[in-house]
Amino acid sequence: MSAATNLKLMAFDVDGVLTDGGLYYTEDGKELKVFNTLDGHGLKMLQKSGVRLAIITGRKSGCVAARAANLGIDLLFQGVEDKRQVMAELLQREGLTFAEAGYMGDDVVDLPIMRACGFSAAPGNAHDFVKRHAGYVCRQQGGHGAVREACEHLLQERGQLQALLDAYLQ
Repeated sequence: MSAATNLKLMAFDVDGVLTDGGLYYTEDGKELKVFNTLDGHGLKMLQKSGVRLAIITGRKSGCVAARAANLGIDLLFQGVEDKRQVMAELLQREGLTFAEAGYMGDDVVDLPIMRACGFSAAPGNAHDFVKRHAGYVCRQQGGHGAVREACEHLLQERGQLQALLDAYLQ
């Protein structure tokens, strides 16, 4: 059984994965982030396939909470120093194992959680060391379609992608 077939929960980093990794600030110090709508729809398709979604990120931002709410992602963990530990606690609470979980990250701080999970992915512009340890490396860059690519890869491996796409031809 492939890691994708076994997947019950998929978690994502924010900066460099759901965004391009840039930190944008207004003159008055408010943080802004740009999210890709194609990525968002990929997440919704993955949810529709039965995979629970989570965001586990080291930074804390109101716009991330707003984006998570917009996507219906209720498993949101911000300001996290030890992402692997947070995932372990989440999996225990949900009655799942690391083999049933996945994580998409882009930097070396993501490696402990990525290596613990049954599935891992990295954007095409992730740190080279991270890409060497990722189960799937996207062609697309973070914030520019990498999440959509990873979601579609998982859906393809699960044999669900074509049916989800074909539903839009109705």
